[in-house]
Amino acid sequence: MSRPNRRQMLAAVGSALTIGLAGCGAGDGGDGGDATETATETETMGGMTETETATETESGMMNGDTANVRAAHMSPDAPNVDVYVDGDAALTDVPFRAVSDYLELPTGAHQVTITQAGNMDNAVFDQEVTLEAEDYTLVASGELGEDTFEVLVLVDDNSDPGGDMSRLRAVHVSPDAGPVDITVSAGPVLFDGVPFKASGYATAAANDYTVQIRPDTSGNDGEVVYDADVSLNGGTVYTAFASGYLSPDDEPADEAFELTVVQDASY
Repeated sequence: MSRPNRRQMLAAVGSALTIGLAGCGAGDGGDGGDATETATETETMGGMTETETATETESGMMNGDTANVRAAHMSPDAPNVDVYVDGDAALTDVPFRAVSDYLELPTGAHQVTITQAGNMDNAVFDQEVTLEAEDYTLVASGELGEDTFEVLVLVDDNSDPGGDMSRLRAVHVSPDAGPVDITVSAGPVLFDGVPFKASGYATAAANDYTVQIRPDTSGNDGEVVYDADVSLNGGTVYTAFASGYLSPDDEPADEAFELTVVQDASY
């Protein structure tokens, strides 16, 4: 299995920004007394800083099993944020709609803290997250102003969908959209009645599609409120984040509804 590199991720998101969730807090303690060696690399891109930290034992092996983790900032009224893992800075100045590459964290419990960028004292999320040897997406969702801000911990299905097939996951994080049906032009219903903060997978033949967002109806035939052209390749897994506001003029942030499609894995 291959994962998209940084350039592929940038192209898929259609943005000039990408973020990396660092392997902070590596190691589970083990048997005390083992010397460790830590290397830290910092890179700045587009005004956002990524910090990658790797911790090794004397033998050069990473401590314990690992989980593949990425982060997505999908809260439309939240400012740029910093992310800390076990007290160590992992991401800084993360903007709305940024999605990270997958990077490794040790399995087990980690304290994840999200703060306003540059202000460690203003935490909007501070909870323990337990990771197993899986692929995860941590999605900042909801609205700060409505006290609905929440980090969704999603387990990703990055298994091979088959040579001529693709797998698409929809993540509904648009606060004013209500439950939605997701269809394709002159094609099948992909998702039926997806509520806010919910997600699900559908399998489709590799092809170019016009994806349509509609208010949930029993016949999946509501008025199309948003559409976007999406190309799905065979043997590839994608996630589509439906974020922003359908009526931004009536909301606390001027972030219009948009579908952000990223490539998760390819075979």
